[in-house]
Amino acid sequence: MHTQPSFDDLSAPLFDVTFAVLDLETTGLSPDTDRITEIGVVKARGGDVLGEFSTLVHPGRSVPPSITAVTGITDRMLTGQPSIATVLPALLEFLRGTVIVAHNAGFDTRFLAAALAREGQPPLRLPVVDTAAVARRVLRDEVRSCRLAELARHYRSPVDPEHRALPDARATLHVLHGLLERVGVLGATTLQDLQDYTRSTSDRSFRKIDLVRDAPEAAGVYRFIGERGEVLYVGKATNLRSRLRTYFGQDRRRRVADLVRDAHRVEWTVTPTPLEAAVREVRAISATKPRYNRRSKFPERGVWIKLTVEAFPRLSHVGQRRDDGADYLGPLRSRGAAEAVVEAIHTVSRIRQCSPRLRIAQDHPACVLKDLGRCDAPCDGSIDRDGYAAVVAEVRDWLRGDTGDLLERLHARMMHLAAADRFEDASQVRDRVHAVAHAIARDRLLQSLARVDELVAQQQTGRQRELVLVRHGRLAATLTAPLDTFDDVVVAALRARADIDVTAPEVTPESAEEVELVAGWLADGPVELLDVAGTLAEPIAGGAAVASVRTGARVLARRLRQDKLVLRGDKVAERSSPSQGAA
Repeated sequence: MHTQPSFDDLSAPLFDVTFAVLDLETTGLSPDTDRITEIGVVKARGGDVLGEFSTLVHPGRSVPPSITAVTGITDRMLTGQPSIATVLPALLEFLRGTVIVAHNAGFDTRFLAAALAREGQPPLRLPVVDTAAVARRVLRDEVRSCRLAELARHYRSPVDPEHRALPDARATLHVLHGLLERVGVLGATTLQDLQDYTRSTSDRSFRKIDLVRDAPEAAGVYRFIGERGEVLYVGKATNLRSRLRTYFGQDRRRRVADLVRDAHRVEWTVTPTPLEAAVREVRAISATKPRYNRRSKFPERGVWIKLTVEAFPRLSHVGQRRDDGADYLGPLRSRGAAEAVVEAIHTVSRIRQCSPRLRIAQDHPACVLKDLGRCDAPCDGSIDRDGYAAVVAEVRDWLRGDTGDLLERLHARMMHLAAADRFEDASQVRDRVHAVAHAIARDRLLQSLARVDELVAQQQTGRQRELVLVRHGRLAATLTAPLDTFDDVVVAALRARADIDVTAPEVTPESAEEVELVAGWLADGPVELLDVAGTLAEPIAGGAAVASVRTGARVLARRLRQDKLVLRGDKVAERSSPSQGAA
């Protein structure tokens, strides 16, 4: 009675569903201060009435004259009637195993919930169908309003609503049958179909919901397939059934409507864990490059920051990492991220910014950066090769992760600009500080994980545990198992499921997003390492500074989002006391 509806309940055909059409009369409009005066319920299935429940209820207070004028219920009529405490047990038994139906259901369910709470009863967890909401979706162009009286006339109900509980429930049942006939033509044949259709905005999209009717309530990856067998879109879900059904009329984006229009079928693969679904999604998008996917389609377009190997090295961002003895940072998420890091280094370092390869002879003309004091000008001999090597060594340390000094310099530069009232320049430096911290932290994390030959870890989820097998940062297998299963048994089963063999301890553009997903799972919540072949560790140099900056960046980003919501007039939670150190 008080349990949530099961998957089978929601997928049952509508003609097999037992509906309990409920109507309440009350002393007013507030569930907190007003009380129920009359209850009427009609139970029906497959078009047949199975029974009725009707009673007046003594509210424990007087009925306002304005309510009596509408309902005709007087204090004299309620004298000697049972209290809600007396009525509730019989009502709950009558409602057992049904789907509640009401017109403007929020009113009736709130009053019923308030009555249950006052009597110390648990909430009534039954599916609810609101005939007003369904009517607004089905009849929006056919009736002047969706009031019960108007709909009863539209469907020629033999019972006229009269603001009394049982007659109104009977009229609502007749309206329900008319609405179910209409939605059935559009393909809504189950209770979940009806709920989804009520939330949908497009009949055209909803008519194709049969493509996902058999989708399971499980984690997995899904693919929309076109008429010629081409993959149109790849996505992931923790609940395939729930996620897939949102595409068919609930998502108002034009791009989603076009996707559904072009889809000929939908396929899915169930995965043991959401992590495996996310990884398989990234791999599938990279392999098939679906037309409707926007991210992860071209992982091979990686970007590295490179400290060149030449007489007078410089920084550049390149699309490929070579075995040429140079120092690299990456792969980074985008060219923009690489440019932000390079600009940050140029802000506080005097390493040259020009691109020509300089001769040792140092007989090149100097550029304006020398006059601005932003370059030591090795080009014209202002600094010799050994002196310039010290500048390069400093930058090399930064690229290798020891960024504490770099972040301190950038922070000092930002504060100097702010003190000079150059706030736009200061905010630009602040953004560069954040870019450096994020890039270094991400590179450290990915590279440290990629150096581990094999790692077996688990997280507890309810009464089960999720296990993952990772090789050089790549996901080799996952599974779920009961908590009381022996570790050696599940680890052996996990290794037997492995479908990827990685031998190179290197993060490539193709694997970077996958390694990041795995790293995110390992960092999300308490994780127990069951077996590690190799060393899982990150360098500590500058780690505290990077962590501090990243924390400040998250705080600032949250504040900016809240400010944007305020400017748009959206509701936001009350802001807590501001933290220090947004840089």
